[in-house]
Amino acid sequence: MREAHPIERVVGMSYYVSDADGVGGHLRASPEDFRVTELESFDTAPVDADTGGYPHLVFRAQLHNWDTNDFASALSDKLGISRERVSWAGTKDKRAVTRQLFSVKGIDPDDLPELDGAAVDVVGRAGRPILFGDLAGNAFEIAVRDCEAPENAASVLSDLRDFAGEEVGAGPSLPDEPVTAAVPNYFGQQRFGSRRPVTHEVGLAIVREDWKEAVLAYVGNPHEREPEATQTARAYVDETEDWQGALERLPRALGYERSMCHTLVENGADSAEDFREAVETLPSNLQTLFVNAAQSYVFNQILSERLSRGLPFERPVEGDVVCFKDNEAPADLPLPDTDRIQRVSGKRLRTVERHCERGRAFVTAPLVGTETELADGEPGEIERAVLDDVGLEPGDFALPGEFDSSGTRRAVQVRTELAVERDGDDLTFDFALPKGSYATVLLREFRKNDPAA
Repeated sequence: MREAHPIERVVGMSYYVSDADGVGGHLRASPEDFRVTELESFDTAPVDADTGGYPHLVFRAQLHNWDTNDFASALSDKLGISRERVSWAGTKDKRAVTRQLFSVKGIDPDDLPELDGAAVDVVGRAGRPILFGDLAGNAFEIAVRDCEAPENAASVLSDLRDFAGEEVGAGPSLPDEPVTAAVPNYFGQQRFGSRRPVTHEVGLAIVREDWKEAVLAYVGNPHEREPEATQTARAYVDETEDWQGALERLPRALGYERSMCHTLVENGADSAEDFREAVETLPSNLQTLFVNAAQSYVFNQILSERLSRGLPFERPVEGDVVCFKDNEAPADLPLPDTDRIQRVSGKRLRTVERHCERGRAFVTAPLVGTETELADGEPGEIERAVLDDVGLEPGDFALPGEFDSSGTRRAVQVRTELAVERDGDDLTFDFALPKGSYATVLLREFRKNDPAA
């Protein structure tokens, strides 16, 4: 178990599970090198269905170099409607080629505008918007270019097969067929901001109801990876808390930050309520993302501590909480049903181990919220220690509006059938992951370098 890159440790990913040296290389050398296709489970009515009963137009978009949020904003602007009427199942990164479903309330197919880098196919109509739960998973085809040591891929893959419980020795070359591999089910770097990982800091401040600190964490708080002008503007915010001066300095591209500053200038920035209102100027999904990022950070810390203590991930120990398999999930993409959980007692341990071995159950850790009941035994000790370290408890997530969260649980390990091909110094990875799991978390084990490289 190796220590992770410093910027990964900032967001709670403290270790790699593979001890083998990495391959290095560059991710997203071009958008075509990172292809994502959603695996959906969403039924639609015909496109000519009655708009009274089916007001949401559903379409599949192939997006080239589009961030999902930016596409939704551009689409709503072109349509002249509120962005809140645009919905989707999963947020994708910008530098990629993605195929994903969207729904828009109250429009006709002929209303859909043309946008550069977007090819749209109308699927049908629906009685409700597409939601996160409608995504089963994603299929990936990803190229890592110009690897410094592509020959190390075989050893890394062997380690990941071991982590999956396959118990195989290191081979001299990559397998010809896909094999079962596993990694800790960390939340990836992009959950927290790929260039500037701060969304969890904003979220932690919100959960503590320190609204001013939340604004400063988002508008101020410069990061060395940002352009110099942006760093200077953010530093000015931290030093002066001069919101009008910030507006004069913040680049136009930082629209969300500028919106928050506008609100503070208008309201006077004299009370906690003024700072809360500034945060609430942001889109509702971004408000929710902040709290989700705080939960994700805590979850990552719990997984890192589990690794540090040498507890297994593919099977439970006494005190763990497991989720059983979702019987409605695709057969080749098993998903946990977080409504079907069981605490693992010593008496039931072997029985639950067998369920996990057969893919019928998954060891979990909490995404902490108001309804979270922590585990028992050593897993519970880990959960409580991490929460103590960040100064939170489940009841703190009883928050206003979009910030409230009851919490849930999430599998601690993610498995996949992985094919890896080498072409000179380039490597190509083909695999599928369940919703909420990150391709970059798998690839980081192979690359072991700066995630921005």
